[in-house]
Amino acid sequence: MENFNFYAPTEFVFGKDRENEVGSYIKKYGGSKVLIHYGGGSAVKSGLIEKVKKSLDSAGIAFCELGGVKPNPRDTLVYKGIELCRSEGVDFILAVGGGSVIDSTKAIAAGVPYDGDFWDFYGKKAQVEAALPLAVIVTIAAAGSEGSRSSVITKEDGMLKRGIGYEILRPKFSIMDPALTQTLPAYQTACGCTDIMAHVFERYFTNTTEVEITDRLCEAVLLTIVKEAPRVMADPDNYDARANIMWAGMVAHNNICGVGRQQDWNSHALEHELSGLYDVAHGAGLAVIMPAWMEYVYKHNVMRFCQMAVRVFGCQMNFENPGATALEGIRRFRSFLHSIGMPINFAELGAREEDIPVLVEKLGIGEGKLGGFMELDRNDVTGIYRLAAHSEV
Repeated sequence: MENFNFYAPTEFVFGKDRENEVGSYIKKYGGSKVLIHYGGGSAVKSGLIEKVKKSLDSAGIAFCELGGVKPNPRDTLVYKGIELCRSEGVDFILAVGGGSVIDSTKAIAAGVPYDGDFWDFYGKKAQVEAALPLAVIVTIAAAGSEGSRSSVITKEDGMLKRGIGYEILRPKFSIMDPALTQTLPAYQTACGCTDIMAHVFERYFTNTTEVEITDRLCEAVLLTIVKEAPRVMADPDNYDARANIMWAGMVAHNNICGVGRQQDWNSHALEHELSGLYDVAHGAGLAVIMPAWMEYVYKHNVMRFCQMAVRVFGCQMNFENPGATALEGIRRFRSFLHSIGMPINFAELGAREEDIPVLVEKLGIGEGKLGGFMELDRNDVTGIYRLAAHSEV
């Protein structure tokens, strides 16, 4: 295990109707003028935004609002949010929604005190050194952004999807009411479960040895999703199953499962180009990319894939042919994703094989390589995309 620091100061407020307490928590963390940031009409139609406003009014906290966040959140709305916060004297931002809303909120929070273009952070031209405090009311279990340091934004000019990660962007508190996820369409729920698994796998596939504790934490989260996702698909109102999934989503991405070990993140890098180009759901893109990545790289450390196959998907270990065990585990993973309604190839996702050169070019690795579990050059990336284009259950 490698040396590490782990600092995750977010306060998690978990359970039914806890969103009604948001005003008191913002007051606790020093907010006096709040931007309520949310996505489409569902947060309004459900009455959630009205609940938030009522709680803020009761706490004597002023507010303004900005809706309109799309999946794969855009830089154009971030710019509007930055200007609104400055003109209104906002000192605290509240995200009401899922990962896209939270990521947009983090970008606005970083951009308000910065003199330049906030995209400098995502283009790796500047570091985030100051940010407005922010908090979250989660409405979908998926990204884990409610407990993470991460934010991913899409630049509309060129549809470039890029991410950052800074401790200063962790939410001050996150309100997590599993009941708020019960009205989600099945497809969105499945995308969320896929994203959770992907966040774990990006940490699980490592070249670091002697990491049994985090291996077991990773496997616990994966087994939870394998059990609970089908239960939610069968019964969308199953609060207990949704509660387990919601907490799994946070644990998957606040990095408690990833400390002390090298991580990969190449599947996310490859998927970002898919969702950037086609504007597809992130989880759906990961369902197509991650099993293909596994098939391409499993020989790099076949026994780690065997461990996944045996511990997570219940495969029998074939000691005479470990590769067969590894491939069976990958097959079961893909079959699981298919069983909860996820696409498994380009055609089902709405992507086109003829665009693979465009995807590779947008990745921007040139003649270099992507680091991680196994280093990938342009030929490797092309090979993974081609496997993803033709995957079958």
